[in-house]
Amino acid sequence: MTNPSDQEAPIEAVTDPASEVDRLCAELAEAQDKAKEHLDGYLRAVAEMENVRKRAQRDVESASRYAIERFAGELLDVRDSLELGIAAGPGADPARLLEGMEATLRLINKAFEKSGITVLDPLGQPFNPEFHEAMVTQPTADQPAGTVLAVIQKGYVLNGRLLRPARVVIARAPEPAAPPEAAS
Repeated sequence: MTNPSDQEAPIEAVTDPASEVDRLCAELAEAQDKAKEHLDGYLRAVAEMENVRKRAQRDVESASRYAIERFAGELLDVRDSLELGIAAGPGADPARLLEGMEATLRLINKAFEKSGITVLDPLGQPFNPEFHEAMVTQPTADQPAGTVLAVIQKGYVLNGRLLRPARVVIARAPEPAAPPEAAS
């Protein structure tokens, strides 16, 4: 006699092996299509990033090569003015030459202003080692110590960045007078 517990559980009906293979082949084909689509997207993104990198590199090279183009264009008027002054020089009236030099200076100041260059002329201001270069100190009672007494050479700043410090004479306290020696 057989014991009902000894009987094996009924085996579920196995689907048709051919249809199972067809289903798996369809899933594989779908997965391969998705993988191909993702690979294509990845390759396009890599190519686009390479194009962006090359374009940015060209832009940086162009910007550094032609960065002063606008300023150089402004200086052409200054050069023209100087050439006219030199050409007129031998027989020119000194007053007219001075007038021409002043006009040339206005042109250069205009070019500087358009390019973000400002002049440092610190006469009477406190000495600032970030923007001034002390050439000499001079004793004086007229100004407080550390004040700029004279500007030997003006300085220049480009958009807040120092191009050249102003070379200056700085005030210092006068030496105390030596007490007169006692007569013996």
